[in-house]
This record gives sequence, structure tokens and C-alpha cells, in this order.
Amino acid sequence: MASQFELTVVSAENEIFSGQVTSVRVSGIDGELGVYAGHTPLLTAIKPGMVKYNLADGKEEFIYVSGGFLEVQPTVVTVLADTAIRGEELDEQRILAAKRKAEDTLGKTSNAELTAKLAREIAKLRVYELTKTQLSNRR
Repeated sequence: MASQFELTVVSAENEIFSGQVTSVRVSGIDGELGVYAGHTPLLTAIKPGMVKYNLADGKEEFIYVSGGFLEVQPTVVTVLADTAIRGEELDEQRILAAKRKAEDTLGKTSNAELTAKLAREIAKLRVYELTKTQLSNRR
């Protein structure tokens, strides 16, 4: 059985990643989902959060997705998202400002849309932090 498979992560705008990986982890609507070579075919919705994947050389990489779908086929896994941003392309200051604004507004009123926005900003921040740690460990 092969230990690697093709992963493709695409957003509405472009392809973010395409290559061979040994595993991928995403936040499914029913919880965390890990995929390895030979996984059973699957189609599921995913929540805003992180796509974490391991390359054959052992490196971990992270992508923020705004939600979307995960499709698992015998040799190919595809993540389809409205928005997908590589961890190294995230701007910490911008994320923190958006998070603070959402928190301040939520403190004044309860709003499901703002709660979802806050959850997205927290997910972006987590991807940023993990990417920053990963890059620091490579040096």
C-alpha cells in the first residue's frame, strides 16, 4: 500500500497547493478528520479552520480555509474552499485587529454572524501561530 497520496487545496480564486503528502488533517463538521493513504472514499463539509498536511520529508504545512468540502478518493484528496490562505501569507496584525473588532462588537450585541467571524479570525490566528513556529524550527 502506498504511503503517499495527492492533495489538492483550491479556493474560488486559485489552486493553493497540489502535491504528494503522507497525511492531511481538517476540521470536519463532526470533528477533526485525519486522512492517510488508502483512506475510505468520503465527501464531507469542513468548518473554517486549518488544513494541516505532512510532506514526505516530514515537514508540516498549514493552510487556513473558510470552510468548504473535503473529497477523499483512492489516490487523491481535494479540499474545496471559498477562501484558502497559506499560513505564511497571513498577516498577524490584521488578524488581531479583526479579532478585537469582532470581540468588541459582540460585547455590545449578540449576533451569529459576528460569532462566526470571530471563530474565523481565531482559526486564522492559530494557523499563523503554527506556521510561525514551524518556520522558526526550520532555521
